[in-house]
Amino acid sequence: MFRIANLSVWIGPIPIVRGASFAIEQGEMCGLIGRNGSGKTTLLRAIMGAIPASGIIEIDRTDLLSLPSHLRVAHGIGYMPEDRRLVPDFTVEENVRLPALSLKMRGADERLNWIFRLMPEVAQFRARPSLELSGGQQKMVALARALMAGTRMLLLDEPFEGLAPALARRLGEVLANLRTEGISVLLAESNEVHVVDLLSRAFRIERGSVQ
Repeated sequence: MFRIANLSVWIGPIPIVRGASFAIEQGEMCGLIGRNGSGKTTLLRAIMGAIPASGIIEIDRTDLLSLPSHLRVAHGIGYMPEDRRLVPDFTVEENVRLPALSLKMRGADERLNWIFRLMPEVAQFRARPSLELSGGQQKMVALARALMAGTRMLLLDEPFEGLAPALARRLGEVLANLRTEGISVLLAESNEVHVVDLLSRAFRIERGSVQ
């Protein structure tokens, strides 16, 4: 369903991702496991078109490298960045709806209601400004926003980092429930402590090389 091949990313003269190749099937949850500085975030940002890359990135044989970032999102790819990047003056619901508004997405209300059923805690503070939430709550909102766009695939960058144990367990439950939805997930983490029971496979990344 999704594949990258010989993907390389340079920042100035420095190679950050070196000829990465892997594939993910529909509905499969895979890990991208590597230490800080190994290239995980750079690889995810390259998939989303936030930074230039060379090689192959495809979803259902559609060449994503030839598309700008917003059109990659239009192919059903949701991205949860490590630093959440919520709009602080927007309410929770406004933040979650952002991808649908930018894409003029059909069925946005139905998608939002599905997300709120999946994550009722997010629905409970839907009217609050995102700036008033704790860091852990903001992570849940960022996941909900990624789900709004990610009808086919999710890219999650360090979703468990900094979460209290109770929130980490809850996030794990939400991700486990996605297995029945046919959504593919690539989950980047520095280790497998929180994700080992979720993953069907794990790719290792070290110094920009994926194994």
